[in-house]
Order: sequence, then structure tokens, then C-alpha cells
Amino acid sequence: FNSCDVLKPYVAHLDDIFKDFTSYKVRVPVTGAIILDETYERCLLVKGWKGSSWSFPRGKKSKDEEDHACAIREVLEETGFDASKLLNKDEYIELIFGQQRVRLYIIAGVKDDTAFAPLTKKEISEIAWQRLDELQPANDDVISRGISGLKLYMVAPFLTSLKSWISAHQPPLTPKLDMPLKGFPLFCLQKSHNLQMSG
Repeated sequence: FNSCDVLKPYVAHLDDIFKDFTSYKVRVPVTGAIILDETYERCLLVKGWKGSSWSFPRGKKSKDEEDHACAIREVLEETGFDASKLLNKDEYIELIFGQQRVRLYIIAGVKDDTAFAPLTKKEISEIAWQRLDELQPANDDVISRGISGLKLYMVAPFLTSLKSWISAHQPPLTPKLDMPLKGFPLFCLQKSHNLQMSG
């Protein structure tokens, strides 16, 4: 701030500006989607680039952006999948975390052979179908990890409502007996490391 004439007047208020920004950031609504396969037995999860936890594809709304438009944009950016034709504006689960509203639209009936790949760089490292019966609703013991051992901080709180929604809706396909018991990766980007070549 000191080396930029435009910002110099704000140096004395830097702490207040940072507090205001931090407070604003945690209040920005988040939208995204819970993507279910055609049997409603598996959901699509994404793993962040830096962290080790998994979540449903989601992100913060832009100014004046409608919830469903943000969900479509975030799903496209994080998975490469255009959910616009499957999204129903009335089918969502919404929770409040602190002061932040998180709305996830339910996108049901996505083919399990759909090709997924993020459109943004260094945001998503893995995308995988995960069986819902290997995930558990949030409680003190499994808030961070499901049966499968995945870190599920932002998945677990939605599971009870999701399972209620599934029990009230008929899937387009009946479960396949030959379907793998565990989730399987659809996209996995190996983070590059600097390698020294000797010659």
C-alpha cells in the first residue's frame, strides 16, 4: 500500500479493511450441485487442488448472479459437465453454515460414463463417483470421514436430506448388480513436481 499512491490513504485503515473483507467473504452465498447417477446410488464428488477433502461441486455466487446460474457455472468449471438441461430450480437442499447460505441443486440421472474434467486450472485435482451407502450423515464421529475414509466436511451435512429426497423419487435405472462397490475416479490430475534431469 505504501508504494502505490492510490492506496496510500488506506494504509491507516488496513486492519479494518481486511476484517470487512473477511467478514464479507464468509457471507457470500455458495451454490452448486449434488450430481446423482441414473440409479441414485452414487454421487459425484470433487477434490480440491490443495486440500485433501472432497465436496460436491460448488462455489461462491457472483454479484447479481441467480442461484441456479451459479450452480450451472460452478459445475461446468469444476467438472466440465453442463447441467443446464437437468437442473430443476425447485429441487435443492439448502443449509446455513455460520452466516453463509449453501444451496445445492439436485441433478439426478447423469450417465455414469459421462466424461468429466475441470475447465479451470489448479482448482480440482480429482473427480469421482462415490457410493452413497459408503457415506454417512453428519454426526460427531463421521463429520470428517465416511466409511470409505474420505474427508467429507462439506458432504456429510447434506446426506440426511439427500437420502430423504432419493426415497421420494424413482431413479431412471434400477441398480446394477455388477456396479463396483467403491467409488472410482473419473478424473485424476497428478500434480506436477519439479524434476531434476541428470545427464
